Amino acid sequence: MIQQKKRILVVDDEVHILHVVSLKLRNAGYEVLTAQDGREALELAQTECPDVLITDFQMPFLSGLELCRRLRQMPATREIPAIMLTARGFALEEKAMSDNGIRICLNKPFSPREVLRLVDEMLAVNMT
Repeated sequence: MIQQKKRILVVDDEVHILHVVSLKLRNAGYEVLTAQDGREALELAQTECPDVLITDFQMPFLSGLELCRRLRQMPATREIPAIMLTARGFALEEKAMSDNGIRICLNKPFSPREVLRLVDEMLAVNMT
């Protein structure tokens, strides 16, 4: 049986972050979708149903938190786990994270290797 590639949606309005994270994930064998704002990401998530969402907090049109909130309201996207990328010193409350499917908050700057490790762990947990 051929295993289907896991699909990751990466959302950030900073093109260099999209590029670096996408490259790291693609090189590890993941299928990567990208969006540069929350509205574009919401549409992509609804049509493509990614296995994991990696999103920046501060973005045009919809914040990362609002994106996660809206995805949780729809049956098809409700269970997508998210990693939130935030500016240094910014933290989300535990309740906001758990209510919106955000498993991890990662401060910028971050290591792409760390993002890959977190995605691998999240998918390993979801496969059991």
